[in-house]
Amino acid sequence: MAWKIAPAIEEILSKGRDGVGLEREEALALVHLELESRETYALMESANNLSRAQFGHKGERHFHIGLNVESCPMDCLFCSLTRKAGLFTEKYEFPLEKIVAWARQGEAEGADALNLMTTGTYPFARLLEIGRRLNREVRVPLVANTRDINHAEGEQLLDAGFVGFYHAVRLGEGTDTPFAPERRIQTIRVLHDVGLQWMNCVEPVGPEHSAGEIVDLMLLARREKATYSGIMRRINFPGSPKEPMGMISERRMAQLVAISRLVMGDTVRAHCTHEPHSLSLVAGANLFFPEVGSSPRDGQADTGKGRGSSNQDCATLLREMEWNPDLPSNCF
Repeated sequence: MAWKIAPAIEEILSKGRDGVGLEREEALALVHLELESRETYALMESANNLSRAQFGHKGERHFHIGLNVESCPMDCLFCSLTRKAGLFTEKYEFPLEKIVAWARQGEAEGADALNLMTTGTYPFARLLEIGRRLNREVRVPLVANTRDINHAEGEQLLDAGFVGFYHAVRLGEGTDTPFAPERRIQTIRVLHDVGLQWMNCVEPVGPEHSAGEIVDLMLLARREKATYSGIMRRINFPGSPKEPMGMISERRMAQLVAISRLVMGDTVRAHCTHEPHSLSLVAGANLFFPEVGSSPRDGQADTGKGRGSSNQDCATLLREMEWNPDLPSNCF
């Protein structure tokens, strides 16, 4: 018997394979596919082929370094670093020499970028100071992951040696967080105005999020010209208020990674998934985030001793799925 899929889905996938991007109704049709369906496997194959043709088999590793731990007053419900979570009761900054050592480690292990993450109240001047120091110490592109910024602050980041800025309009923004989606988008436009690359992921995806919410953020990433996008699932840390809602599986995440990949078309330089796992690497993803320091998904102060994957572990996963982490980055 011939291996056939629904003609309407095949038409969408054919368009996606051409790299022209998908529209809202097309993406929604894919989100509603059963995981155990021929259409879902065809979707993943389409996204995989698009990425391997466009990215030249490069596997990216963008090394996350969380700079500080604190009981953050922003109280985003999905974050382990919040005051409400009660996991961290004292402020702690990783020493500058430790951050430099991590950066040198990342460079030695072939990381394609260093993503410096802070909590929402971290002193901006301190982030600039660390950026200037790392820019002298290593030759790995620096990406900031911090609070909303204005044009003057964007220029200061550039002057300190940063080339990119990770920023997302999160699922549940304004409800699970104290931030207005409009303010987040304003920061994204600041990045473009000053010349910082915008790095993005649709996150943190949970079972409670509707197909429309998820797809709308995929489309936002394409419309606002993300350097890369992808899918990050919500990880429920111990005592998370989201714990009763459960988490999506890696299999569901891979399906969403594939949809996001076809939505983005030929507009991106890479496609990410988090946390690192193999299945999304045959569904259009080619970018992992190894992690050390603080993480909003971990109850350990240094996620390198907890949930975080190492540069070596990520490189092994990439190679096993026939992505080459040793090629030059496509992102910078």
